[in-house]
Amino acid sequence: MPYPPRRYLPGSPFGYPPPPDEPVQWYDDAAGPMVRPYAMTKGRTRPAGAEFDLIALVVGDVPEGVEVPVGPEQAVILDLCRGNALSVAEIAADVDLPLGVVRVLLGDLLDAEYIRVSRPVPPALLPDEHILQEVINGLRAL
Repeated sequence: MPYPPRRYLPGSPFGYPPPPDEPVQWYDDAAGPMVRPYAMTKGRTRPAGAEFDLIALVVGDVPEGVEVPVGPEQAVILDLCRGNALSVAEIAADVDLPLGVVRVLLGDLLDAEYIRVSRPVPPALLPDEHILQEVINGLRAL
């Protein structure tokens, strides 16, 4: 589909229409300010360190009342995680940001040592169900 032809407007810079007299609003007031996710993460799509599992627990490591030099989204995450552990999925839902953006922001906070992360044990390292059943049977035999 070809682009529509441009109309040259004499007297305007570069032939474009002049800017409107009143500012144009592209979204409604309830939506709040619109910031693209890549602007929050500085174009990154993955955290700098290890990946964050959905059920990894995050705890804020900054005492209350201490100002830290972070962006507004990261400050909200720190406020949520202060004093209680939340999973990465809960944080993403609470701050209403995409999961990938939250993972990058958490990676920055972890690098700055503002949070602690408790990662889940991989299934390969968990004991086998057969071994646990044998332990239970041995305890019952006592």
